[in-house]
Amino acid sequence: MPTHGSLTKSGKVRSQTPKLEARQRTFPIPKVSAREKYRKRFTLKRRAGQNWVIR
Repeated sequence: MPTHGSLTKSGKVRSQTPKLEARQRTFPIPKVSAREKYRKRFTLKRRAGQNWVIR
């Protein structure tokens, strides 16, 4: 299968792109939020509308 460019030039653009620092998360990691939802719904037996939290 023919390529659309020489393999000697592969990675050229990525190596030229400046490195950026990672941004801070403004929301919890999905795994953490899913675990918290599981805890509220099944462990504490909460239903919709019961927003009070006991830790």
